[in-house]
Amino acid sequence: MKMLTHYRKKLAVYASAITLGVSAALVASPAVAQESFTWKVQSHWPGSSSSYEDSLVRLKNILEERTDGRLKLTLYESGALFKPQETFNAVSRGILEMGTISPAYAQDKISLAGIASGLPFAFRNVWEAAYFHQNLGFEQMLRDEAAEHGVYWATDKVYPTEMVVKNPINSWEDFTRLKIRSSGTLQKFLTEAGAAASYIPGGELYTALDSGVVDGAHWGAAQGASSMGLYEVAKYHVQPGLNIAGTDAIIVSQKALDKLPEDMQLIVKQALDEQFWVRTNEYLYKERITLAKAIAEDGVQINTLPDDVQERLVKTAQSMWDEEGKRSENAQKALDMLKSYLTDLGYL
Repeated sequence: MKMLTHYRKKLAVYASAITLGVSAALVASPAVAQESFTWKVQSHWPGSSSSYEDSLVRLKNILEERTDGRLKLTLYESGALFKPQETFNAVSRGILEMGTISPAYAQDKISLAGIASGLPFAFRNVWEAAYFHQNLGFEQMLRDEAAEHGVYWATDKVYPTEMVVKNPINSWEDFTRLKIRSSGTLQKFLTEAGAAASYIPGGELYTALDSGVVDGAHWGAAQGASSMGLYEVAKYHVQPGLNIAGTDAIIVSQKALDKLPEDMQLIVKQALDEQFWVRTNEYLYKERITLAKAIAEDGVQINTLPDDVQERLVKTAQSMWDEEGKRSENAQKALDMLKSYLTDLGYL
């Protein structure tokens, strides 16, 4: 019995020593256990834009929470560090760890950017665009092409782009007299259709519309117009939408991503995949209530384009689609996939 008691005491001493040793090791190397990272993130959205809060701030909070604060995002509004069109290059070179862009801003690097920005009058429902991205493989095609430039690509959401105008469009002549703020493929489309379309940064958009530099603009749809104050000076919300597309993308420096521990890399990628579905559905919900509120409280009116105007726009749009396919073999493959899909849906 005395011997047994002796062994028990020795085991207790060994256990205490092991516990103290483990504790000392943890204290001695906190940098390994709690290594943290801070990423600079520049948005293409002004701080007043609804997506700045709903998309970018949401992602910041999700990543910081799920990594227990090991990954922190420092956010910068549009133009704070770089011009929006320079963000892709800054992320590609690793100067910025993350950014948000319109695919239109990366057309010189990504041959699929025009299709990603949304071919005009292609999809008729948001779910169709979501299925094209996630189920038919277009998102992976974008990701593969961006990877060639050291960028991890993730579409933030798919949603309609709808114009606001100061005066209603009741005829083809009304449309062709318009000066419209636009960007990317839609800018080219609106110009070829007969309007005068030009790019204006988001921060200057309200002033341009208010002063008459432009007669109309698109910044997302109802939420974008409302958050930017556009309904104060443009009371007509135009439908149907110009397109439905992944008009916003989140881009991450692959160098920055590779520096993270594997568990944190997985958290980032999963959060970005989740973001697509959360924000797509949330955006649709908020679109409905935002437009209803604008109609009830701000005197906004729905301006449905006359049939003949829609027919002319569709004809112009479809003649442009083939031009995007000429950008690369990859773009032609994506365009063929899109046309086949639209044929299956009964639209072609």
